Amino acid sequence: MRRLFRGKKFLKVAALIIGISSTVLVVQLGATSRPRFSPNDQRAINGFIHFYYDTGVWGGHTRWLGIPSFQSPTDNWVMQEIIAEVKPDFIVETGTFNGGTTLFYASILGMVNENGRVITIDIDPKVEEASQRKIFRERVEVIKGDSVSPEVINRVAARVKNHTVLVTLDSVHTKKHVLKEMQLYSDLVSLNSYMVVQDTILNGHPILPDYGEGPMEAVEEFLKTREDFTIDRSWEKFLLTFNPSGYLKKVK
Repeated sequence: MRRLFRGKKFLKVAALIIGISSTVLVVQLGATSRPRFSPNDQRAINGFIHFYYDTGVWGGHTRWLGIPSFQSPTDNWVMQEIIAEVKPDFIVETGTFNGGTTLFYASILGMVNENGRVITIDIDPKVEEASQRKIFRERVEVIKGDSVSPEVINRVAARVKNHTVLVTLDSVHTKKHVLKEMQLYSDLVSLNSYMVVQDTILNGHPILPDYGEGPMEAVEEFLKTREDFTIDRSWEKFLLTFNPSGYLKKVK
């Protein structure tokens, strides 16, 4: 793994972060929604997100119970708060990969809902190691297939019907695919629960400006015609997030 701290670059980013005013930080700590930042503050936040993303430490070097979880730890912390608040019967996750994040969700869910289950969907899930964990075997249902196929969505809908459901979308990160997932899975989300759209930082928000339209653009398009969901920026309270504008609460 490459060095995480590179002299001048680290000092520059550190200076930017220190430059966020103490007033803003005090407001942030007590906020119920993410406050507006000055241009300098936002540059500092974006600078650190760039720095953290470029380290690659999130890409397989961050683990839950030994299994890679390709997430910002601050977003996983937020997810455990959401799980504890909603206490869903089902967490529906698209994009399983190694199953580290799936295992994390199952671990938290098991402490707040004794009957809670995680349904995770992937075309090619690689969960051999994760499935060695007892909590994974007891609480996780793996569906191998395309998250937007009629067969998969109908199977999931039948399984979660009349239950409290939380959805998190983390599979293919193109606008077209994410938007289709949002349209299909939004109806499964319970009132006052959440649909979390992962990796909205792509395409210059603020990472990888040449990525092409992705999750953020899907969120923007989705919300043009939906009044039953609203962005809950209070979950961006740690400033470091891979999911800006991606925590969508179902309010109607």
